Amino acid sequence: MTSKANVVFNVLLVFVTIVLGNVLKLRFRPINNEITRSLRYQRDSLLNFTESRELYGYSSEEHNVLTEDGYILTIFRINGRNCAHKLKRTPVLLMHGFLQSSDTWLDAGPKAGLAYLISDACFDLWVGNDRGNYYSRRHNRLDPDKDPKFWKFSVDEIGFYDIPATLEYILKYTKEDKLNYIGYSQGAGTFFVMCSERPGYCAKANVFIGLAPATRLTNTKSVPFKILIEGLGHLEEDLATIGIYELFAKGSLSQEFLSLLCKFSATSELLCGTGVSLVDSFHQGSITNETLRVLFDHFPAGTSVHNIARYGQSIRSSHFQKFDYGSAQNFNIYGTKQPPHYNLSAVTVPSVVLYGNNDNLVDTKDILWLIKRLPNMLEIKRVSDPLWNHFDSAYSQFTKDLIFPTINKYLLKYSRK
Repeated sequence: MTSKANVVFNVLLVFVTIVLGNVLKLRFRPINNEITRSLRYQRDSLLNFTESRELYGYSSEEHNVLTEDGYILTIFRINGRNCAHKLKRTPVLLMHGFLQSSDTWLDAGPKAGLAYLISDACFDLWVGNDRGNYYSRRHNRLDPDKDPKFWKFSVDEIGFYDIPATLEYILKYTKEDKLNYIGYSQGAGTFFVMCSERPGYCAKANVFIGLAPATRLTNTKSVPFKILIEGLGHLEEDLATIGIYELFAKGSLSQEFLSLLCKFSATSELLCGTGVSLVDSFHQGSITNETLRVLFDHFPAGTSVHNIARYGQSIRSSHFQKFDYGSAQNFNIYGTKQPPHYNLSAVTVPSVVLYGNNDNLVDTKDILWLIKRLPNMLEIKRVSDPLWNHFDSAYSQFTKDLIFPTINKYLLKYSRK
């Protein structure tokens, strides 16, 4: 029988391979669909967002959002089954977390994926994508494969440009004055950046629902996450000298290798499930083997080295603050030697926060630190399952019972037919 030590060693070996593959930016031709079918891949893992929705009888629309600084973001509007004449008019925007994409909300399948659950409740659901992931790797002037400037962004720019542009597009398209916002991890933190930096935009939301919202990460327990993020963050300038500005892109050698490894039931739970537990925390049976076999074809979805460096700073700082360029450059950019703190008191929208007691990425201490600074809290809910961790909010098979009722309650309260 394989010992626990051997399993951990194998997972760490895979982890190192993933890092090296991304840092070296090695790419190869993705395995074609004929081969993947012969290998009995999960059908969902071969599909993009629109194809996944259609597979289960849902319809969707694809929209392009242009930000003020020229990034082109792909977002999706989803129609629930049997909702043709029952659609609630207040739109809902669902935003993914760090290194994710809109596909995150489909990977757990129709019985648990939040995109399915929300749209089946007949809400007008829109699902966003941040700059730099594989759905939003475009710009009206810059070529992401040739122009380093494309990758000079972090959560600071995502919050300042992407979230406001997405809100504006949805409200203009639907002819509504306000929407309801659900942000997971980074998707919550970037909403707070917007509220702090863009006066008036926070008032465009009726309600904010935060799932494990990420601001500062001072108390993060995950050793692999700390090592990876802080290590790569310190290497930002070194990586730039050899032309590396993007990491964890879909199609990189490591992403394709991880996708292949996790496709097979014999390895997906043993290695990929254990890997998820090592990065976050252990919660046996919460993320099913079927979901593991799908999600690693969509995760990681790619981001900038600069954004990864920003997360490294979040671990080292006790504040929710802008990018720290060093005292001299800070003074040139901000007018102060220290990076300014984001003004969380500007998040005046009625707010709901759901979090898990077993989250090793966004620790409960950092959640409670945040909650004390939000001025208009409606509800603070710790998920009843004591093992609920960070990845559970996106991928758990128990989402429908443990977090969707709270989400549904507040979406109903702030929606109209």
